[in-house]
Amino acid sequence: MNTIYVKVKDAGDAAIGEAGRMIRSGGLVAFPTETVYGLGGNALDPASSKKIYEAKGRPSDNPLIVHIADTADLEQIAESVPPAAYVLAKKFWPGPLTMIFHKKPSVPYETTGGLDTVAVRFPSHPIAQALIKASGTFIAAPSANVSGRPSPTSGEHVLSDMDGRIDMIIDSGPCEIGLESTIIDMTEEIPVILRPGYVSEQMLRDAVGDVGRDPAVFDEDTTARPKAPGMRYRHYAPKGSLAIVSGDRDKVISYIRRQTEERPAGEGKRYGVITCTQDAGMYPLADFVADAGSLEDENEIASRLYDLLRRCDEEKIDVIFSEEFDTPRMGSAIMNRLIRAAGHNIIKL
Repeated sequence: MNTIYVKVKDAGDAAIGEAGRMIRSGGLVAFPTETVYGLGGNALDPASSKKIYEAKGRPSDNPLIVHIADTADLEQIAESVPPAAYVLAKKFWPGPLTMIFHKKPSVPYETTGGLDTVAVRFPSHPIAQALIKASGTFIAAPSANVSGRPSPTSGEHVLSDMDGRIDMIIDSGPCEIGLESTIIDMTEEIPVILRPGYVSEQMLRDAVGDVGRDPAVFDEDTTARPKAPGMRYRHYAPKGSLAIVSGDRDKVISYIRRQTEERPAGEGKRYGVITCTQDAGMYPLADFVADAGSLEDENEIASRLYDLLRRCDEEKIDVIFSEEFDTPRMGSAIMNRLIRAAGHNIIKL
């Protein structure tokens, strides 16, 4: 397949109309959102959703998120929308929040991973909104990467993974947030967070009161059927082995530094470290030091995380150690992605 790659600066570009026609006719288009790049197909067409799974190499029981361009569209795809959902929509839509509802029959099981629920998001990125409108339908879109790999936050990331697999890539530059949306299940009596993101637990509580958190947010559960993307399978992973080192900061630095300095003789492996700006100078013998940014700027850390995981691949790093990033608001989201990228490989000191 010949993948069309276009750079688009604004929502009025003619390429968006062409991309909309592609989606309407069953094609796949990668497009920017404020979180990460999405791989879009017609959410109401079972064949299109099957193509998404095939292009990504994604397990078919891992649900897709349906993207809409108007809150009023929610009624067309979701049943029994609770009042709290409209409170959240008014406060956080358009934006990086996905809500789960009981689905209407019009949404095929191929889109929902076989579930009777549907995940819905209204993105704030103007090009994403324009594409949804141009398609004349709703767009099912997971992240536009090969399943299990770090999510793409630039058009170049998408091209690296999806060239020859999909019809078109719309590149509008780097994503602002850089981590996937928060997912909250609105089908429970008390809304439950299934995936942390930019919209924090406290922000949700401030809006609607009590909310729960699914144990699978940080704990490994290989038996439960995933109700939302990113809950069961290893995600966001670099090619090298990744371990998170947890504990007192000085002990963490000492442990990682020792690993980079006392390597087995003749091993021949390249070692990398994911660290904050404050600690970046502490690992002089590492082959690659990935500076995620200052601990005082958690938005920067979040936006750079996936790019750094991909940089580790570019630098051919075999063994990666990461510090923890326990920042006040985005820390849960950052660590959720790191833990899954590491396959729950955590070294506790």
